[in-house]
Amino acid sequence: MARVTVEDCVLKIPNRFDLVLMAAQRARDITSGAALTLDRDDDKNPVVALREIADETVPLESLSEALVKGHQKLAEIDEADEEIIELMAGEEEWLQAGVAPQQPAAGVGSDEESTFGIEVADDEADDADETDEDGRGDLEIGSTDDDI
Repeated sequence: MARVTVEDCVLKIPNRFDLVLMAAQRARDITSGAALTLDRDDDKNPVVALREIADETVPLESLSEALVKGHQKLAEIDEADEEIIELMAGEEEWLQAGVAPQQPAAGVGSDEESTFGIEVADDEADDADETDEDGRGDLEIGSTDDDI
């Protein structure tokens, strides 16, 4: 076969889209070092792949399986993720058993630390109400806090 055309290959794989995907997969296989089933005759890998499909020298089922495996995405789960999943599953057992989760100790990260200083802010707001209209309070012109 001197020239390969799509019409030669469509007889073997009726769907043109599947044909393109399979020929591309075979061309990638050839590029990665797979053995050729035909003479190359100075043709590039896609042309060799189409010629192999047209002559049925490559099994189409294995090519289809390689295509599917090449497009599958597998999410790898780390060991740390597995431990977290196991801990999360354990929480449901605790809730069913009626065990309450531990509260954080007072101090770092507690509600007491996050509300620290709110009372001071309220006192300062009360002091702001007692100031005069000009915002200086009881200070006289030219005086400082040290003079009072």
